[in-house]
Amino acid sequence: MIFQHRTVLLDDAVDALVWRTDGTYVDGTFGRGGHSREILNRLAFPGRLLAFDKDPEAIAAADALIAARHAPAASSSPVPARAAGADAGFDIVHDSFASLSSALTERGIGPVSGILLDLGVSSPQVDDPARGFSFRFDGPLDMRMDPTRGESAADWLARAPLDELTKVIRDYGEERFAFQIAKAIVARRAESEQRGPLARTGELAALVAHAVKTREKGQNPATRTFQALRIHVNQELAELQITLEAALDCLERGGRLVVISFHSLEDRIVKQFMHKHASAPELDRRLPLRAADIPAPPMKRLGRLRASDAEVASNPRARSAVMRIAEKVSA
Repeated sequence: MIFQHRTVLLDDAVDALVWRTDGTYVDGTFGRGGHSREILNRLAFPGRLLAFDKDPEAIAAADALIAARHAPAASSSPVPARAAGADAGFDIVHDSFASLSSALTERGIGPVSGILLDLGVSSPQVDDPARGFSFRFDGPLDMRMDPTRGESAADWLARAPLDELTKVIRDYGEERFAFQIAKAIVARRAESEQRGPLARTGELAALVAHAVKTREKGQNPATRTFQALRIHVNQELAELQITLEAALDCLERGGRLVVISFHSLEDRIVKQFMHKHASAPELDRRLPLRAADIPAPPMKRLGRLRASDAEVASNPRARSAVMRIAEKVSA
């Protein structure tokens, strides 16, 4: 089965990110390479791109891109024309973008010119039943971005106590029926000897639908629970917070931070981070300080953008996307 992925806010994100063609850039979520390819198209030697992804399938797509870039161009001309950005360096890291600082250090890369974080899951991940991200298909209840590492959603559901289940579903899914859903999961677990473990997305979706009494029009009752489990299994919010702080240290002066989020929890973290670092520090008004003595904030917010109506019409998954842009202005 071939899964199609359309990169959200492709030109807008790269326009905001790339401000010098000879800089070093980071794509924190390679996915299927939409943003990375466009970044490379904008770069010239000695420009460089370092991409990250936890998904082995994304790593395979990146390896194929690397091989294609190194392959000789087929042309009848004695001097084949080089593709845009062909002289720029490109490498992929099979790890979370939370490893940003250590990955740059290991490669001897100093301050970078821009960092792009496209959060959430990609279309191929959501649309593949074997990955277990969606309630729309029946498949194994996995939900790991990297299925070779860590604990699956099924494994966690098989052992988590009631209070922990409730907290995760409530806090990460913003689900008001979190306690009822958690109780239903614990009750189902008590039947595992007769029925086997809760290990399929279809069964979890049906269980949640039975526990949730009302739901917003047009929304599947399992939407919030599946979001909560995915965020918890992959530690998405914790990794985002780690990466944002690291990004501030890793950017050069003038460097851009561009973050695309798809739900309110992510966007709130990004918004608060940028506001904090773009605001003047709060000082005791009794201190005898001149304006020139007050340290300047390290960042400047450059804007917030949503997908256009035309993009949403052609790619409905862009509807919830929010892109925030900031620039590092001082050490």
